[in-house]
Amino acid sequence: MNTVCHNQLIFESLFSKEVVADFAGGRITSDAGGLLLRELDQRYRIAENAARCLHDPRDSHKVKHDLLTLVRQRLFAIAQGYEDNNDAAALAKDPAFKIMAGKAPESDGDLASQPTLSRFENRVTTKDLRRLSSCLLDLYLKTHPGPRKVIVLDMDATDDPTHGKLQLSCFHGYYEEHMYHPLLVFEGRDGFPLAAVLRPGNTHSSHGALAVLKRLIQKLRQAYPGALILFRGDAGFAIPAIYRYLEKQPDLRYVIGFITNNRLLAKTATLLEKAQQRYQETGEKQRLFTSFSYQADSWDQPRRIIAKVEYTRLGANQRFVVTNRAVIPSLSMTTSTCCGAMWKTGSKS
Repeated sequence: MNTVCHNQLIFESLFSKEVVADFAGGRITSDAGGLLLRELDQRYRIAENAARCLHDPRDSHKVKHDLLTLVRQRLFAIAQGYEDNNDAAALAKDPAFKIMAGKAPESDGDLASQPTLSRFENRVTTKDLRRLSSCLLDLYLKTHPGPRKVIVLDMDATDDPTHGKLQLSCFHGYYEEHMYHPLLVFEGRDGFPLAAVLRPGNTHSSHGALAVLKRLIQKLRQAYPGALILFRGDAGFAIPAIYRYLEKQPDLRYVIGFITNNRLLAKTATLLEKAQQRYQETGEKQRLFTSFSYQADSWDQPRRIIAKVEYTRLGANQRFVVTNRAVIPSLSMTTSTCCGAMWKTGSKS
């Protein structure tokens, strides 16, 4: 049976008006929302400043797609959910993406192809990445002017699953997958990204964290002298090198998750019994806190451990954090933006 294609359908008239369905709608897009992102980019010059951080060794006389256009094309594609360069073929003609990249939707040529974008990404150097990271922090300083009383640094390592034989894609035993292992830092109060480092999949959570912290704290101190800085991280950052550095910084407090061990469980055994007894009497979830001095074998000095003991219908749940805060007036177990289960602390100690 042959397929019959119609370019136009005629329907019964309505109010003496002809009703026609026409399939020649021209070039359309389903990503017009990206134009709002373009307005933000125009206001803060994010793509423009990022392009300045990248070197471009190409012969300018042979360049068809300039560096700024390539940055915009990748930036907006990722923001719209097209993280793979293999989407470039479909997006190169999209009128909305052409506008986002600074091109006229009809009169200008198509955007860059997948091979061009892949070459663009692969020629980024370590120096380029450092300049990009500084650009991200500079944007935060620009959008948060004036004195600050408290700055919260949330650091986390997350999994970015990979597929196929990608460069630096490695198997991570904890996540049980092939992945990249990015390191991220956010300002904990408004979620603004301060740093991002792409790392191989088999990298430990704390790898490179100290170097990132030193750079951030130095610049934040210059911009906001006298501000209290609170660092929060999960147990992946519970290493002596980070403790020692943070403890030497004035007006800096840290709260870092700590892996449970038998010595810690022994110190909270009495509190756990109390929580269990209260649960059995009331049938309601119990949550109790305590703190004590503790020194691991790898530490050069004792440090303060805060313990949380819960007892519910599912049984016992014990968590620990290490901190240099002398007093924590109020503790509530919450989920922070980037650090999973982390304790948000109260007023300045």
